[in-house]
Amino acid sequence: MINIIESNYKNQGKDQDFLVLFQQYEHEIYRMAYVYVKNKDDALDIVQETAYRSFLKFNTLNDLKLFRTWIIKITINCAIDLLRKNNKVVHLNTEVVDFISNRTEDIPLSLTLQDLLEVLNEDEKTVLLLKYYQEYTFSEISEILNTPLSTVKSVLYRALKRLRKKTRRSDMYGQ
Repeated sequence: MINIIESNYKNQGKDQDFLVLFQQYEHEIYRMAYVYVKNKDDALDIVQETAYRSFLKFNTLNDLKLFRTWIIKITINCAIDLLRKNNKVVHLNTEVVDFISNRTEDIPLSLTLQDLLEVLNEDEKTVLLLKYYQEYTFSEISEILNTPLSTVKSVLYRALKRLRKKTRRSDMYGQ
């Protein structure tokens, strides 16, 4: 599909090409946004902001094969911008937990995983989610975050160490 779009990309159909590509990754964008903000309305706002920002800059994308990593990077930036703007951390309350468990269309993360992710800083959370939830390779994550490969690996291993430490502590107190 990208080959067809590449031929049109050089022509006048850029708006239509953008729409086709964006719709292809819309659910992935929503899931990534939801992981950051933990509520449907803010996640939808992030999807809309991502669409707006990426549409404005679509002509700067030279290689359409990089669209997925490019759009996810924009999504992450939009999510972090919203969190900074609101200057808040949203904790899951009973209503949200009930909403998530009753809806299968939202993120299939368990509550305990959400709680664990709260232990991590934004960089660690981003790398962990890109690696294990979005299944990007280290080199793709390095491109998305514009960070050296060794730094991405260090951040991931530090995040995993913090999660292991947190789960061990929870096990001790839980028994």
